[in-house]
Amino acid sequence: MSVTLKDVAHAARVSISTASRALTGTGLTSERTQQRLTRIARELGYRPNPIARGLKTGQSRLVALLVHNLTNASFQVMAEVVQARLKALGYQMLLCIGGDDPKQESDTLTTLVDHRIDGLIVVPTGKNGPQLKALAKDVPIVCLVRRDDATDLETVLADDPQGAYLGTRHLIELGHRRIGLIVGRQDTTSGRERLSGYVRALREADIAKDDTLIHAGHFEPETGATGARKLLDLSRPPSAIFVANHEATLGVLRVTSERNIAIPDDLSLLCYEDMPWFEWHRPAISIVDNGARDLANLAVDRLLQRMDAKGNGNDGVREYRVGARLIKRDSCRQIDPASKPKPSIPKSKSSAAKSSAVKPAKV
Repeated sequence: MSVTLKDVAHAARVSISTASRALTGTGLTSERTQQRLTRIARELGYRPNPIARGLKTGQSRLVALLVHNLTNASFQVMAEVVQARLKALGYQMLLCIGGDDPKQESDTLTTLVDHRIDGLIVVPTGKNGPQLKALAKDVPIVCLVRRDDATDLETVLADDPQGAYLGTRHLIELGHRRIGLIVGRQDTTSGRERLSGYVRALREADIAKDDTLIHAGHFEPETGATGARKLLDLSRPPSAIFVANHEATLGVLRVTSERNIAIPDDLSLLCYEDMPWFEWHRPAISIVDNGARDLANLAVDRLLQRMDAKGNGNDGVREYRVGARLIKRDSCRQIDPASKPKPSIPKSKSSAAKSSAVKPAKV
């Protein structure tokens, strides 16, 4: 049976209101009384009820972070940053996984309302704008990584157009002219903007856009595997593939391993978003870093500003961008633009198993 505030007050022979003021550090109680009540509460094993306290104070000290998954290393970094920042300020973070599923996202948002959260950082699916907009009337919200076009919520984004442009331009400068792109869905901010950066770099280099070199889908390993097969099975396969997120890169690496395609000798590979394993892989994989840590820190800064009783977000809705940067490693090589890429030849499972010292996860 749990110990209540009434039990603490009875043991200390004080009123419930005195016990409450002493244990919350509010009201007129002497330091001696506060220390005595704290000691008695600790001895009895009393733990405050955050829900009851939230109903009384109007603050739950709970802030939610809703992301698609924890497979994505960027989301892992963001969760660590948000949790550390909030903990230092006396908040608890509720980590929620939406699976990039609109129904799951909607159900989670409903649950968070019931928990009376003080704030929300969300990577939106883009399909529940009206629900987010309604929630934002009572709860400060900051969107992260993606914009929800049906709302005017404050949003923190990576500079995806510039990042994709830098990556594609790097491959062009290495002599590549047929550059495959595996990119996110075009109904998402990141999917559209990374495609736009790729197209911009091609246009500046007078390279015609070839839709057969572009494969769009969910950011997951299977998308990378499917896209890689389609690209490598073309009569004129690309000499380089730019994968617009690291989850899909795992699928690409599986296919190149199965087909005994050597990176970068047979195919140059560039990835958008980093994860520690990419630097350890041989060859180390070149990436466009989206600045996950900076994105998370800025999102927390903006949310705290909106949670401030004085400001409460009345400084106007804004969109913030965090710059992306190219990190060159060993997975992209200089080629003669006139040279023809080697054909993609499927290998047997026995030979494919020997083709890579490091095997990507199964999809």
